[in-house]
Amino acid sequence: MLEIESIEALRGHLGQKLGTSDWMVVDQKMIDQFAEATGDHQWIHIDVERAKREMPGGKTIAHGYLTLSLLPKLNQNIYRIKKRSRGVNYGSNKVRFTAPVPAGARIRGHLTLKAIDPIEGGARLTMEAMVEVEGNPRPALVAETLSLVYE
Repeated sequence: MLEIESIEALRGHLGQKLGTSDWMVVDQKMIDQFAEATGDHQWIHIDVERAKREMPGGKTIAHGYLTLSLLPKLNQNIYRIKKRSRGVNYGSNKVRFTAPVPAGARIRGHLTLKAIDPIEGGARLTMEAMVEVEGNPRPALVAETLSLVYE
């Protein structure tokens, strides 16, 4: 994990990759729970038997928004600002789901710091987030995400 003393010290990493997360498994149980929470029960996500017959690779795939929602979990061990009071998600400028995440796949995140803009009491961070699927040369997700960090 990259430990940074302050928001100001983070400026020294502008334009740089901050790091890579640990691997995590996206299993069918997680996909089913996301389907239940969101009401998105499309068969490509939850019908294992039909996916065996009709999906490329013979597996269900994670919802794109499930992959996006895993960014905080993936990113939590990439970097930490020691002197901050709190941080919040602010949104996304661009999100693209560029490859599927098959059930049972291992994924990990990569973060690059694109911009730091001052706000009252802190900064708005713009990151390029990428989610890699083990064994796939194409990322599952590429997103420009925003967060607010307060001193």
